Amino acid sequence: MRSMNQLGNDLYTGKTSFPFVGRRRLWFLIAALLVIGSALVPLIRPVQFSIEFTGGSQFTINGVTDLDQSIATEAVQSVVPGAATRVTTIGDDAVRIQTDQMTDVETRDVTAALADAYSVETASVSSSFIGPAWGQDVTRQSLWGLAIFLALTFIILAVYFRTWKMSVAAIIGLVDVLVITVGVYALFGFEISPAAVIGFLTILSYSLYDTTVVFDKIRENTREDGEQSGRTFGESVNLAVNQTLVRSINTTVVAALPTAAILFIGALWLGAQTLTDISLSIFVGTIVAAYSTLFVAAPLYSLLRENETPITDRDARVREARQAALAES
Repeated sequence: MRSMNQLGNDLYTGKTSFPFVGRRRLWFLIAALLVIGSALVPLIRPVQFSIEFTGGSQFTINGVTDLDQSIATEAVQSVVPGAATRVTTIGDDAVRIQTDQMTDVETRDVTAALADAYSVETASVSSSFIGPAWGQDVTRQSLWGLAIFLALTFIILAVYFRTWKMSVAAIIGLVDVLVITVGVYALFGFEISPAAVIGFLTILSYSLYDTTVVFDKIRENTREDGEQSGRTFGESVNLAVNQTLVRSINTTVVAALPTAAILFIGALWLGAQTLTDISLSIFVGTIVAAYSTLFVAAPLYSLLRENETPITDRDARVREARQAALAES
């Protein structure tokens, strides 16, 4: 069995090659199914937004001995019948309850009911309120941040690589990462909070970094070797992806393992919700970003360029030279 170093050498020289470009129709079909499936998931299981986006009231009970979540639901609904509640445990001695917006009187009554239900002092129950206007402002700022990020990404890549087609391929890859990551959140009932949004922007930056490294190698292969390499444009792109494959795998593993450790510690040990939200989005997004760069962005760039007249002419000459060499042999 070959070692990773030997595999890397074989991939770099072309001795071993995975058909990222050659089988792009299959990869695009899989990507389309994943994106469509992710987009349809919220129709079946709506995306859960945190209280910072939706607005409402939040109660945190500290020093509890019984973490039964039904106790909190019953206590809240005893004061406000039919109130929607979302109960989560924090560590091994605290419970958090998020509800719809409540009046000051309802907030005081719910605080007393929760303290009585969990047999703690009223001082152990803290409450906070987030108005709908603040939640709307958070949503608006998050969308603006995403739009500015994508716009700057398009411009910078177009200037750096001197072709807008690389920018288009990279942006589509980023959107693919974002849609699938949000779909995973909806599918498993994860809550999208401001911390999760920060994680989303972080993984988009990671995906952009990974894509830029691969695209830089593609530019090197397609610009410098020309017809002397004996490869078509698509073959040069595929070689570049294979040459950076081991690096992409190593980077993904190195990024995913510590993030998974933070996720485990934050969610199962410390009960730190913010830490959990950020690490969860980064963990999911890191894996999706690696797939998107290799199977979506790079093959899509090849597709966008292959119909250009200079490239089609060069590819035709390369194929003719191969046929002539075969005829002579």
